[in-house]
Amino acid sequence: MRKTLMAAAMAAVVAGAFAAPAAEAKTFRWAFQGDAQSLDPYSLNETFTLGLLGNVYEGLIRRDENLQIQPALAESWEIVEPTRWRFHLRKGVKFHNGNDFTADDVLFSAARVRAEGSDLKTRLAGVVDIVKVDDHTVEFVTDAPNPILHYEWATWGIMDKEWSEANDATAPTDVTAGKENFATRNSNGTGPFMVTSRETGVKTVLKPFDGWWDAANKKHNLTEVVFTPISSDSTRVAALLSGEIDMMYPVPVQDMNRLESDPNTNVLSGPELRTIFLGMDQEYDELLYSSVKGKNPFKDVKVREAFYRAIDIEAIHKKIMRGLSAPTSLMISPFLFSRSDEFKRPGYDPEKSRKLLADAGYPNGFEVTMDCPNDRYVNDEKICQAVVAMLAKVGVKVDLLAQPKAQYFAKVLRPKRDTSFYLLGWTPGSFDSWNVLYNIIATPAEDGRGKFNLGGYSNPKIDEFTTKILSETDATKRDAMIFEAYSLLDQDWGYIPLHQQGLAWGTRKNVDLAQRADNQFMLYYVNVN
Repeated sequence: MRKTLMAAAMAAVVAGAFAAPAAEAKTFRWAFQGDAQSLDPYSLNETFTLGLLGNVYEGLIRRDENLQIQPALAESWEIVEPTRWRFHLRKGVKFHNGNDFTADDVLFSAARVRAEGSDLKTRLAGVVDIVKVDDHTVEFVTDAPNPILHYEWATWGIMDKEWSEANDATAPTDVTAGKENFATRNSNGTGPFMVTSRETGVKTVLKPFDGWWDAANKKHNLTEVVFTPISSDSTRVAALLSGEIDMMYPVPVQDMNRLESDPNTNVLSGPELRTIFLGMDQEYDELLYSSVKGKNPFKDVKVREAFYRAIDIEAIHKKIMRGLSAPTSLMISPFLFSRSDEFKRPGYDPEKSRKLLADAGYPNGFEVTMDCPNDRYVNDEKICQAVVAMLAKVGVKVDLLAQPKAQYFAKVLRPKRDTSFYLLGWTPGSFDSWNVLYNIIATPAEDGRGKFNLGGYSNPKIDEFTTKILSETDATKRDAMIFEAYSLLDQDWGYIPLHQQGLAWGTRKNVDLAQRADNQFMLYYVNVN
């Protein structure tokens, strides 16, 4: 039976109780609408890629099915000084090739994740030194107290220093630049599964790692996993209905009832912590793709407000998402900020939109190109098509460029940043507002701040709040600063948040698994009965 989108916050949606692992061989076949962009765990800060690789590589911590932090490669930790955290590493852990896991691998991985080309530099934001105490003890020194230092470390997979050096893979590979090395197509983690074969865009095969440190407590009964990217919604649905695959996501919202009514399939739905939003270039003096020459319309707050008010979010919610979304006024899920109910979305007002455009000097509107993925988010291209139609009603002609996510990300992400107007989605890896402020809203800087602020939005006051929020340990004071930062963003009409999309996964009825609210699919919880 389908659960409602807003039924629970941060709770896992579990298909049945976890079954006891069975002895017989179980092959599990599943599909997603796209492929991981690389096997290098630092190449792309994108949920699907991080989730797939989270079955192969592990962090010092991990998240359970309810997204609670658990010990992983670090068995314990403590704050020994306000700016010094000590992590005690788990002994006896092996990489897939048999190498021992030690503090040297943590130090190597820390240097690699912060090196040029890494898309995960923020994992160690504020860390000024990393000290090896002994082979199984590491200390992280921060420039200021940091209450969320380790919150994102479940997706900071530790790599084998010896393996990386032996295979000339010490540098992270940059997806946006098309750079590759041995780690792009090969892996060597400590996780519960290991990659046995990979054909990019075609098929990836994994099998359980018998030497996994937590094998005695495993919750799955799989002996082989076959992943196939299937971009076509109808083909994914047909494959699940026929039994060709055991699980797929996302389920197209128009096919949810069909899968629910079939005697052999289930649909799992629930809230996702991802915000879908529109971004506008506010950095370039002239838009790269526009009919307006010599200036940038989006630098005018009236134009940004006009675009915002031209979007009929309820129409998107009802007609495009068919109810599987939660319209929002914030750039973060309301489940992740205690004062989210104090923000209200401005009303849909095409008349006011047209007047704002006229006041800004565009009484007849203008033309601009919009970049959009067509295989990354739920109904992403359909959302963009709806936005195009809505803006046309206020005189803005939008040329839509919808592409598969590999081409889309290579185009829009920094350093290339070849976009004027775009759709993007974001789940904060720390489940905290600092992540959103630092990555999406803060002024872009060479240290990685604002790396995913693709429009170059900038407000120095928000930058100041972002720095303070990272080190503030008083929850009330911290929330007050977060509130002020989001309020300033609203006043600037800096982004156009649309909604938190819902999760919709389809399974065969003989499959038990856990659906996490961050939309990362962990094979660790899968049982085929």
